[in-house]
Amino acid sequence: MRFNLLPVILALLITLSGCSQDMTQVDRIKDDDTLVVVTRNSPITYYEGPFGPTGLEYDLANLFAEHLSVELKLIVEENYSRMFELLQDGKADIAAANVTVTDSRKQQLHFGPSYMEVTQQVVYRIRNNSKRPRKIKDLIGKDIEVTAGSSHAETLLALKKDTPDLHWEENEELDSDELLQLVWSQFIDYTIADSTEIKLKQRLYPELATTFNVSKPEPVAWAMQQNMDDSLRNETVSFFSKIKQDGTLKELINKYYGHVRKFNYVGTQAFLRDIANKLPQYIDIFKLSSHTQHLDWRLLAAVGYQESRWDPDAVSPTGVRGIMMLTNNTAKFVGIEDRRDITQSIEGGAKYLRYMIDKIPSHIQEPDRTWMALASYNIGFGHLEDARKITQKRGQNPDKWVDVKESLPLLSKKKWYKQTKHGYARGKEPVGYVSNIRNYYELLVWHDELNAYQEEQPPPPISISSPAL
Repeated sequence: MRFNLLPVILALLITLSGCSQDMTQVDRIKDDDTLVVVTRNSPITYYEGPFGPTGLEYDLANLFAEHLSVELKLIVEENYSRMFELLQDGKADIAAANVTVTDSRKQQLHFGPSYMEVTQQVVYRIRNNSKRPRKIKDLIGKDIEVTAGSSHAETLLALKKDTPDLHWEENEELDSDELLQLVWSQFIDYTIADSTEIKLKQRLYPELATTFNVSKPEPVAWAMQQNMDDSLRNETVSFFSKIKQDGTLKELINKYYGHVRKFNYVGTQAFLRDIANKLPQYIDIFKLSSHTQHLDWRLLAAVGYQESRWDPDAVSPTGVRGIMMLTNNTAKFVGIEDRRDITQSIEGGAKYLRYMIDKIPSHIQEPDRTWMALASYNIGFGHLEDARKITQKRGQNPDKWVDVKESLPLLSKKKWYKQTKHGYARGKEPVGYVSNIRNYYELLVWHDELNAYQEEQPPPPISISSPAL
């Protein structure tokens, strides 16, 4: 008997086609076991740090992939227009790249929940005898560049309606982080950048300054293809609701921005000068002592700068002295005989910092463990434990620095310190202490990576008189 397979095959194809059509975007992502996220390479989104991939957008995307129980695949694209094309073509599921939500973008894309706000600002380099621009008309006739397809380009286009003589270039290759460097290098006069990005860049390039805002605070959110179903957007709503409620979002924003205080032009300039002039004398000692104690030498150097500005002759009214500003008792505890001796002081500071890190309860994870150890280095372990207990009483997480740093200042208030074992303490000081060290540490990491990059580059084939980046 002959058996006709054609009807069976047709029925199977129809069934499979129906199943495919019934699949939502989230179903397809789970079926592929891959979430494809397009982002850009910058300090506020994604970059390769000293301990691997990092950045706020990277951490959020990684957590969202875990939320969906799939693998994360990243595509790095610096041009916003091409980034959005990848979404429209179905080659990426989400654009997570510090994308601001604008009216024109909402006509083309879907957006998830906002998780922070930014303000667009005009940026210029401080120069001697130069006038600070104060209004849009002051930008007429100047060299202005912004990233092509960015919200900054949209803003300039809107401003041109009232200022028709305003002109600018849209750069197809460089992102706002690189354009900020062009402003600092004096290749262009102005650019527009987001407030968060400017604050981070100013720590490395203190001559960069903001002059006025060209936008109101704008929400930042993930972008998605508009003509797809709502399943992916609904998952992002659920995800962000969860990480807002459990404190994860607050913790991540603190990780990248919590230590970035109001910009101090003079202080940053002084630190960069001291990296060039003072640090070379002590860097080998920092590296050797850190290696012995299994520390990052840049962290130890940051502590030393916070303590003494790398001054081996520093002394305080209370009797602490040396480059690491050790007390007599601490010096004896770590076996140091002469606090004024540079090598002994740095070795003693490294031993004490390692002791404090090891003393923090073992279940507390990094980087919270290190930040709490630094607070202990400054205020004492007993007061840190008091602050952790207050944190728990206030219904927050005593194992997270972002919560503990809110409780430390309460140690100076009678209502709270009378409930503690170790009593009154100037609790604001360790908060500022840790914040400063985190800033110094990141600047040292960036400076170290910049030097390594420059050493890898071949020398220029010819000598030219024009300035080089």
